[in-house]
Amino acid sequence: MTDAAQRGFTLLEMVCVLAIIALLAAVLLPFIPRQTSRSRLQAYALQAATLLKADRNAAIERSSSVATLVDASSRVIHSGSSRMMVRIPEDVRFDAVLPQTCRRQAALSTIRFFPNGGSCGGSIALTRLDAGYEVRVNWLTGRVEVVARSVAN
Repeated sequence: MTDAAQRGFTLLEMVCVLAIIALLAAVLLPFIPRQTSRSRLQAYALQAATLLKADRNAAIERSSSVATLVDASSRVIHSGSSRMMVRIPEDVRFDAVLPQTCRRQAALSTIRFFPNGGSCGGSIALTRLDAGYEVRVNWLTGRVEVVARSVAN
């Protein structure tokens, strides 16, 4: 054989190398941590705002108060009017500023909406690395808004 015939790789060698790489990727991929991206963080904030708006609308439609449970220790926001919930992942910082009392009653980690559309208010902050969003509920009008926050390291 000449030197030219012995240079390079055969098709079988290339297929074997690609199969080994694919096998390694299939085994190792589940162990790579999936971190929350900036867009996913924004999606969590929008989901929380949607849940709060739905509870506000339910309070108006039903003519009765609706309480949204904000459980920071379990990292979950539960709707008071439906089975809807938002679960916040572990790599996202979850802070909530909630009222101690609402209309002279203990608030117990809730944001309460009233039949007139008003609320006792509160805010939920979601941050991850350099990105942050705050879901604010106006205490007078019950208006729900999402505001981008600047996060200083």
